[in-house]
Amino acid sequence: MWGGRFAGGPAAVMRAINSSIAVDRRLWRQDIAASKAHAAMLGAQGIISADDAAAIDRGLDAVAAEIAGGQLVEDEALEDIHMHVEHRLGELIGEAAGRLHTARSRNDQVATDFKLFVREAIDKALAAIDALEDALLDRAEEHAATIMPGFTHLQSGQPVTLGHHLMAYVAMLGRDRSRFGDARARLNECPLGSAALAGTSFPIDRDATAAALGFDRPTANSIDSVSDRDFVVDYLHAAALTSVHLSRLAEEIVLWASPQFGFVHLPDGWSTGSSIMPNKRNPDAAELVRGHCARIVGDLVALLVLLKGLPLAYAKDLQDDKPPLFDAHDLLMLSLAAMAGMVAELEFVPERMRAAAAAGHATATDLADWLAVAAGVPFREAHHIAGRVVAAADAAGKALDEMTIDELRAIDPRIGPDVLPLLSVESSVAARRSAGGTAPELVAAAVRAAREARGRR
Repeated sequence: MWGGRFAGGPAAVMRAINSSIAVDRRLWRQDIAASKAHAAMLGAQGIISADDAAAIDRGLDAVAAEIAGGQLVEDEALEDIHMHVEHRLGELIGEAAGRLHTARSRNDQVATDFKLFVREAIDKALAAIDALEDALLDRAEEHAATIMPGFTHLQSGQPVTLGHHLMAYVAMLGRDRSRFGDARARLNECPLGSAALAGTSFPIDRDATAAALGFDRPTANSIDSVSDRDFVVDYLHAAALTSVHLSRLAEEIVLWASPQFGFVHLPDGWSTGSSIMPNKRNPDAAELVRGHCARIVGDLVALLVLLKGLPLAYAKDLQDDKPPLFDAHDLLMLSLAAMAGMVAELEFVPERMRAAAAAGHATATDLADWLAVAAGVPFREAHHIAGRVVAAADAAGKALDEMTIDELRAIDPRIGPDVLPLLSVESSVAARRSAGGTAPELVAAAVRAAREARGRR
């Protein structure tokens, strides 16, 4: 394809380092689609004959059928999937195949194919996020009133509901979905027709190829078109942050499944055993999701470092833009599917959660709130009084709602008997009715609102 300038062939190591077919063969569908659109445009513009355009179209269909059937014969000398397709097309239809590359370069060809792949990857990620969101919404609705401890610093802070806790991850996924959607909107401009870097003198119709491939418009600058990989960074950033959210949920599942917590029981389908300890039930799926996050974040960093020193326009360094993207895409899809399956099938243990919520005097804030509202005590003073009550309850070995009114008044006489019913974890949760709070009716309403929003997409 470029041998006319050279008297000799590449060294063996040069051929090996220059070849990318082992990686970019995944782009064959996109390469066929973009090539078909380009050939149709060339024919419509009279740049190639209608007969040649038709022959190329039929030939590309035949190449696609062969590759889909596992008949692609890889050859390092052909370097990449783009030349493999063109070479096989030439074997099938002869001279007309050589006209396919009129008015395009591998630079705009690769950029177009890669954009098509990333766009499809985003669509798949959005569908997988929706599936996990569905699982979370189902479990949040089921456990809208199930009480559990709310943690700060991994210490029991205030009682919340399991449904409210799960809805926090729905909120995270909503932002993840937004980032992927923004990335999709930004990338949806077609580089095809930018050629090597300067455009082309042929009378091409870039609007036609953009429309044929589902892009909103052609890209505006031919130099940027062939050198831009922002769309890959956008995907990897969204994937990395999504994986961080999945990792946080995975970490909680690992903790909750331990005997020390006992909040969940892992089904057999999402557990593994030990080769030596028969008693073990290991949360390996959750741990692997947590581990995949490290690789996805690394993929983002790898691409950013790859791009940081590149002058315009194209440089062969960009051949290494695909392994991070493919790796992150595969891991993210696997992680989302695993997490959706785990969430759907986890067996929660409400009695353990409720007992843990009642431990640690988690309703002390309710006592301070009552003093501030009912007794008119400044909150900082009320906080101090509630702290003294906690210390007294600890010394007596009691929960706050087990303290008598006499014991409470011995600490501060302004404490009245009507505070006692407010110190149970059920009352504490029910009282949190501020917007976005954990009260069960608010959790149920949040689930309904999330499902209604899904219906409007």
